[in-house]
Amino acid sequence: MWSSSRIGRQVASAFVRGRHMQLLHQQILQHHQLQLQNQLQNQQHHCRYSSTADEAVAAPLRSTKKKSDRTPPKHLVDVKTVRAAGGRGGDGRVSFMKLFGNENAGPDGGDGGNGGHVVFRASENVTGLGHVGVELRAPAGERGYNKDCHGKCAVHEYVDVPVGTVIKDCDGRVVGDLSRPGVMFVAARGGAGGHGNRYFATDTEQAPEVAELGGAGEVLRYTLELSSIADFGLLGFPNAGKSTLLSAITRARPKVAPYPFTTLQPHVGVVQYDDQESVAVADLPGLIEDSHRDRGLGISFLRHVQRCTALLLVVDLSAPEPWTYVDVLRHEVRCFSAPVLDRPQLIVANKVDVDGARENLAELRRRLPDDEIVDISAKHGVNLERLLKHMKRVYDQRRKPAEADAVAAGFD
Repeated sequence: MWSSSRIGRQVASAFVRGRHMQLLHQQILQHHQLQLQNQLQNQQHHCRYSSTADEAVAAPLRSTKKKSDRTPPKHLVDVKTVRAAGGRGGDGRVSFMKLFGNENAGPDGGDGGNGGHVVFRASENVTGLGHVGVELRAPAGERGYNKDCHGKCAVHEYVDVPVGTVIKDCDGRVVGDLSRPGVMFVAARGGAGGHGNRYFATDTEQAPEVAELGGAGEVLRYTLELSSIADFGLLGFPNAGKSTLLSAITRARPKVAPYPFTTLQPHVGVVQYDDQESVAVADLPGLIEDSHRDRGLGISFLRHVQRCTALLLVVDLSAPEPWTYVDVLRHEVRCFSAPVLDRPQLIVANKVDVDGARENLAELRRRLPDDEIVDISAKHGVNLERLLKHMKRVYDQRRKPAEADAVAAGFD
């Protein structure tokens, strides 16, 4: 018994020592993990606030949420023609009061209520014009009642549009610019309510049997256009890989296929960064030669280009002589609007993974030494992080002067 109890005590003590060693090992591992986390945080802090240009750029965040496969993808609607109709005013009432012992107590018809207005309101909660209906109609005012009761005025029809929406009339003249959140534009005024017969009672006409009809509201046509659709626009020929690139760096779902085709409507995606900033990227419809002469999508395509803050010229490295495509792209944009070429540009050399792409890339760099070229493969995800950091650097450089101008305008 003594020997067995001694062996049991030895086994128990060995178990306790092993348990203590395991706990000590876990504490050491936790301590090392905390040290590594602190080092990473210090490195991130240094990278975020360092004075050098490469280290000061925020890192892009990768979305871990799966893209939806239920709802169909929607393209961005940046131009829409609408018909705005104000509400009709309520009709006045013809009525005579009847009291006990006095059947002819006089007219008591009330007035009708005013019709509602159609109002465009700039809002940061919407990004496109797809939700705006083709016909916008405000409700009509309520008719008048007896006993001098007036009808209720109709509520106004507010239509939220993105900030920066430009409103043009049927003649093409700009009549409204919703450049700031909360700014409103009355598109169609409602009609006034009609007066009841109580309004027309006079000393000589004490029992008028006449009342006014409510006035008709205004009916006008407008064209809504977005002055800016994205921070960056993907500009390139068909089958250059613009849709694949947008699908790779954002949660947008443009059509992607292994056969040549062109996008007919712009799609917009958003890239998130770790400094709480977001950059919008638009996949613009494909351009062809002589688009400024209205060939292909023509002017409707080039209209999208001038609504982007910066341009990403996407070039297919698998095509023969890809540097000629850059010249054609710039020529088409110059013929349409020369000031657009003054905006920041970045050449994105796509499909670097195909055979012969490296030789074309070297020749492209030699022919365009003054341009910044980023070689990527949108299909396989090569150099996408480098491209996103270049985009963030351009975005920060464009944002600082704009913020300085806004502050100066505020002081003035």
